[in-house]
Amino acid sequence: MSRRARGETRGDLRERVLAASRALLEAEGPGALSMREVARRAGVTHQAPYHHFPDKESILAELVARAFDELADVLREVLDRPQTGDVWSVALQTGLGYVRFALRHPGLYRVMFRPELVNMQRFPAAEASSERAHAQLQRLVAVLGQPGDPGVQATLHWSIVHGLACLLVDGALGKKLGATSAQEAHVEAVLRMFAVGTAGSGRAPRPSGQPRRKPGRAKR
Repeated sequence: MSRRARGETRGDLRERVLAASRALLEAEGPGALSMREVARRAGVTHQAPYHHFPDKESILAELVARAFDELADVLREVLDRPQTGDVWSVALQTGLGYVRFALRHPGLYRVMFRPELVNMQRFPAAEASSERAHAQLQRLVAVLGQPGDPGVQATLHWSIVHGLACLLVDGALGKKLGATSAQEAHVEAVLRMFAVGTAGSGRAPRPSGQPRRKPGRAKR
Protein backbone atom coordinates (compact mmCIF):
# COMPACT_ATOMS: atom_id res chain seq x y z
CA MET A 1 0.00 0.00 0.00
CA SER A 2 1.34 3.46 -0.88
CA ARG A 3 2.02 6.12 1.71
CA ARG A 4 -0.75 8.26 0.21
CA ALA A 5 -3.25 5.40 0.31
CA ARG A 6 -2.42 4.75 3.95
CA GLY A 7 -3.04 8.43 4.72
CA GLU A 8 -6.41 8.34 2.98
CA THR A 9 -7.40 5.22 4.89
CA ARG A 10 -6.53 6.84 8.22
CA GLY A 11 -8.55 9.89 7.23
CA ASP A 12 -11.50 7.71 6.32
CA LEU A 13 -11.27 5.95 9.67
CA ARG A 14 -11.25 9.26 11.53
CA GLU A 15 -14.34 10.46 9.68
CA ARG A 16 -16.07 7.14 10.27
CA VAL A 17 -15.43 7.45 14.01
CA LEU A 18 -16.78 11.00 14.02
CA ALA A 19 -19.86 10.05 12.00
CA ALA A 20 -20.64 7.18 14.36
CA SER A 21 -20.12 9.47 17.36
CA ARG A 22 -22.42 12.14 15.98
CA ALA A 23 -25.15 9.61 15.19
CA LEU A 24 -24.87 8.12 18.69
CA LEU A 25 -24.94 11.57 20.25
CA GLU A 26 -28.11 12.52 18.38
CA ALA A 27 -29.84 9.21 19.07
CA GLU A 28 -28.97 8.62 22.72
CA GLY A 29 -27.16 11.65 24.12
CA PRO A 30 -23.64 12.17 25.48
CA GLY A 31 -24.10 9.64 28.30
CA ALA A 32 -24.25 6.81 25.77
CA LEU A 33 -21.04 7.81 24.02
CA SER A 34 -18.01 5.68 24.89
CA MET A 35 -14.91 4.74 22.94
CA ARG A 36 -15.98 1.10 22.87
CA GLU A 37 -19.52 1.87 21.64
CA VAL A 38 -18.23 4.29 19.02
CA ALA A 39 -15.85 1.62 17.75
CA ARG A 40 -18.67 -0.92 17.59
CA ARG A 41 -20.95 1.42 15.65
CA ALA A 42 -18.15 2.48 13.33
CA GLY A 43 -17.36 -1.18 12.63
CA VAL A 44 -13.73 -0.95 13.73
CA THR A 45 -11.61 -2.54 16.44
CA HIS A 46 -11.90 -1.26 20.00
CA GLN A 47 -8.48 0.35 19.75
CA ALA A 48 -8.99 2.04 16.38
CA PRO A 49 -10.59 5.29 17.68
CA TYR A 50 -7.56 5.85 19.92
CA HIS A 51 -5.39 6.24 16.83
CA HIS A 52 -7.03 9.64 16.32
CA PHE A 53 -8.65 10.59 19.64
CA PRO A 54 -7.07 10.02 23.05
CA ASP A 55 -10.40 10.09 24.87
CA LYS A 56 -14.14 10.71 24.55
CA GLU A 57 -13.79 14.42 25.28
CA SER A 58 -11.50 14.78 22.26
CA ILE A 59 -14.21 13.32 20.03
CA LEU A 60 -16.83 15.63 21.53
CA ALA A 61 -14.52 18.63 21.09
CA GLU A 62 -14.16 17.91 17.38
CA LEU A 63 -17.92 17.53 17.00
CA VAL A 64 -18.50 20.77 18.94
CA ALA A 65 -16.00 22.64 16.76
CA ARG A 66 -17.78 21.46 13.62
CA ALA A 67 -21.18 22.28 15.11
CA PHE A 68 -20.17 25.86 15.88
CA ASP A 69 -18.78 26.20 12.35
CA GLU A 70 -22.10 24.93 10.94
CA LEU A 71 -24.03 27.38 13.12
CA ALA A 72 -21.75 30.23 12.04
CA ASP A 73 -22.43 29.33 8.41
CA VAL A 74 -26.20 29.38 9.04
CA LEU A 75 -26.01 32.89 10.49
CA ARG A 76 -23.49 34.11 7.93
CA GLU A 77 -25.70 32.97 5.05
CA VAL A 78 -28.44 35.32 6.26
CA LEU A 79 -26.13 38.23 7.04
CA ASP A 80 -24.35 37.97 3.67
CA ARG A 81 -27.57 38.51 1.72
CA PRO A 82 -28.02 41.94 0.11
CA GLN A 83 -29.64 44.29 2.61
CA THR A 84 -33.09 45.59 1.65
CA GLY A 85 -33.43 48.14 4.43
CA ASP A 86 -35.72 45.92 6.50
CA VAL A 87 -33.05 45.17 9.12
CA TRP A 88 -35.47 43.58 11.58
CA SER A 89 -36.27 40.92 9.04
CA VAL A 90 -32.55 40.10 9.14
CA ALA A 91 -32.82 39.72 12.91
CA LEU A 92 -35.86 37.50 12.47
CA GLN A 93 -34.16 35.24 9.92
CA THR A 94 -30.95 34.87 11.92
CA GLY A 95 -33.01 34.00 15.00
CA LEU A 96 -35.01 31.42 13.09
CA GLY A 97 -31.81 29.98 11.65
CA TYR A 98 -30.28 29.65 15.11
CA VAL A 99 -33.30 27.87 16.62
CA ARG A 100 -33.78 25.64 13.57
CA PHE A 101 -30.18 24.50 13.91
CA ALA A 102 -30.86 23.48 17.52
CA LEU A 103 -34.08 21.68 16.57
CA ARG A 104 -32.39 19.74 13.77
CA HIS A 105 -29.29 18.82 15.79
CA PRO A 106 -30.48 18.56 19.42
CA GLY A 107 -27.79 16.11 20.49
CA LEU A 108 -25.01 18.36 19.25
CA TYR A 109 -26.68 21.49 20.57
CA ARG A 110 -26.84 20.07 24.10
CA VAL A 111 -23.09 19.45 24.12
CA MET A 112 -22.03 22.78 22.58
CA PHE A 113 -22.72 24.68 25.79
CA ARG A 114 -21.64 22.07 28.36
CA PRO A 115 -18.17 22.94 29.73
CA GLU A 116 -18.19 19.85 31.94
CA LEU A 117 -18.30 17.76 28.75
CA VAL A 118 -15.89 19.83 26.64
CA ASN A 119 -13.37 22.06 28.38
CA MET A 120 -12.71 24.75 25.79
CA GLN A 121 -9.37 25.59 27.41
CA ARG A 122 -8.14 22.13 26.41
CA PHE A 123 -9.40 22.48 22.85
CA PRO A 124 -8.55 25.86 21.28
CA ALA A 125 -9.98 24.81 17.90
CA ALA A 126 -13.42 24.33 19.45
CA GLU A 127 -13.13 27.66 21.25
CA ALA A 128 -12.13 29.39 18.00
CA SER A 129 -15.18 27.93 16.24
CA SER A 130 -17.37 29.17 19.08
CA GLU A 131 -15.92 32.66 18.66
CA ARG A 132 -16.62 32.56 14.92
CA ALA A 133 -20.28 31.81 15.62
CA HIS A 134 -20.48 34.59 18.20
CA ALA A 135 -18.91 37.00 15.71
CA GLN A 136 -22.00 36.58 13.54
CA LEU A 137 -24.16 37.84 16.41
CA GLN A 138 -21.88 40.86 16.62
CA ARG A 139 -22.37 41.38 12.89
CA LEU A 140 -26.13 41.32 13.43
CA VAL A 141 -25.88 44.04 16.06
CA ALA A 142 -23.89 46.17 13.62
CA VAL A 143 -26.57 45.67 10.95
CA LEU A 144 -29.34 46.67 13.36
CA GLY A 145 -27.47 49.79 14.45
CA GLN A 146 -28.91 49.74 17.97
CA PRO A 147 -27.61 52.21 20.54
CA GLY A 148 -25.61 51.02 23.51
CA ASP A 149 -22.78 48.58 24.12
CA PRO A 150 -22.52 46.18 21.13
CA GLY A 151 -21.43 43.36 23.42
CA VAL A 152 -24.50 43.82 25.59
CA GLN A 153 -26.73 43.97 22.53
CA ALA A 154 -25.18 40.75 21.19
CA THR A 155 -25.83 39.04 24.53
CA LEU A 156 -29.43 40.28 24.48
CA HIS A 157 -30.11 38.69 21.08
CA TRP A 158 -28.18 35.55 21.98
CA SER A 159 -30.11 35.07 25.21
CA ILE A 160 -33.43 35.24 23.34
CA VAL A 161 -32.59 32.66 20.67
CA HIS A 162 -30.63 30.41 23.01
CA GLY A 163 -33.45 30.49 25.55
CA LEU A 164 -36.00 29.59 22.89
CA ALA A 165 -33.81 26.76 21.64
CA CYS A 166 -33.37 25.30 25.13
CA LEU A 167 -37.09 25.52 25.90
CA LEU A 168 -37.86 23.64 22.70
CA VAL A 169 -35.06 21.06 22.81
CA ASP A 170 -35.22 20.14 26.50
CA GLY A 171 -38.08 22.10 28.02
CA ALA A 172 -41.81 21.66 28.28
CA LEU A 173 -42.44 24.08 25.41
CA GLY A 174 -41.23 21.62 22.80
CA LYS A 175 -43.54 18.89 24.09
CA LYS A 176 -46.45 21.30 24.33
CA LEU A 177 -46.12 22.51 20.74
CA GLY A 178 -45.37 19.10 19.27
CA ALA A 179 -44.73 19.25 15.53
CA THR A 180 -41.64 21.06 14.25
CA SER A 181 -43.81 23.32 12.08
CA ALA A 182 -45.74 24.47 15.16
CA GLN A 183 -42.48 25.06 17.03
CA GLU A 184 -41.02 27.17 14.23
CA ALA A 185 -44.24 29.20 13.91
CA HIS A 186 -44.15 29.89 17.65
CA VAL A 187 -40.50 30.93 17.47
CA GLU A 188 -41.26 33.33 14.63
CA ALA A 189 -44.12 34.91 16.59
CA VAL A 190 -41.90 35.36 19.65
CA LEU A 191 -39.06 36.86 17.62
CA ARG A 192 -41.44 39.25 15.87
CA MET A 193 -42.73 40.46 19.23
CA PHE A 194 -39.17 40.84 20.48
CA ALA A 195 -38.30 42.88 17.39
CA VAL A 196 -41.18 45.28 18.05
CA GLY A 197 -40.15 45.82 21.65
CA THR A 198 -36.46 46.21 20.88
CA ALA A 199 -36.90 48.45 17.87
CA GLY A 200 -39.44 50.59 19.69
CA SER A 201 -41.08 51.42 16.41
CA GLY A 202 -44.30 49.48 16.81
CA ARG A 203 -43.62 47.75 13.49
CA ALA A 204 -42.73 44.11 13.31
CA PRO A 205 -40.90 42.46 10.43
CA ARG A 206 -43.20 40.71 7.97
CA PRO A 207 -43.86 37.01 8.51
CA SER A 208 -41.62 34.71 6.48
CA GLY A 209 -42.74 34.51 2.88
CA GLN A 210 -45.23 37.38 3.11
CA PRO A 211 -44.70 39.87 0.27
CA ARG A 212 -44.30 43.57 0.95
CA ARG A 213 -47.63 45.36 0.40
CA LYS A 214 -47.42 48.11 -2.19
CA PRO A 215 -48.60 51.55 -1.09
CA GLY A 216 -51.98 52.55 -2.39
CA ARG A 217 -55.37 53.93 -1.46
CA ALA A 218 -57.20 51.98 1.20
CA LYS A 219 -60.33 50.18 0.13
CA ARG A 220 -63.57 51.53 1.49
